[in-house]
Amino acid sequence: MKVILLQELKGRGGEGDIVEVAHGFAVNYLLPRKIAIQATAGNIKQLSQRAGNIQKREGLRTTEAEGLAGQLTGKVIIVEAKVGDEGRLFGSVTHAMIEAALLEQLGLEIDRRKIETRGAIKVAGLHPIEVSIYRDTKAELTVNVVAEGGTAAAAAIPETVVVEVEGVDAEGEAFVEVVEETTEQADTDVVLDDAAEEAAE
Repeated sequence: MKVILLQELKGRGGEGDIVEVAHGFAVNYLLPRKIAIQATAGNIKQLSQRAGNIQKREGLRTTEAEGLAGQLTGKVIIVEAKVGDEGRLFGSVTHAMIEAALLEQLGLEIDRRKIETRGAIKVAGLHPIEVSIYRDTKAELTVNVVAEGGTAAAAAIPETVVVEVEGVDAEGEAFVEVVEETTEQADTDVVLDDAAEEAAE
């Protein structure tokens, strides 16, 4: 059965798309929930008349989705769970737990149905996840599962940063080298630099 989508249908399309779906799926789910309407000649004609407005809305949704992806990509969120022997969890980390962590730690409301994990998360540690934001726009981030009460310690894990190191080579030529180091190393370097300056004085 052909229907016209009135909003995004994950994996199928967005507003204004005409898609083929199973008759029962359309009648029992899409049409009653106003996610889609039947693709009759009259509805298709109306769709063509509204194409410009739909395109504008789609552009806005895409822009917003890309902005949200930028806020999520590369982030690490911490989820506390009951951890047993060898880091195994009592149960597993649910999408609802990840949804709550995203809201609490990043201030972002993400529908749990848009969160995708690579299988069940049943052990402590770092786990990559993906958030399907809108259509093809997705964000990849990491869930750090820690024992209950371990959030503070997990938050202290050093992050990798890119820094520029200036110097003079053996031939007296100035150079700038871009290197990666952890924030912990960067802090140590600052302390050492301060100490060297004090000694020089």
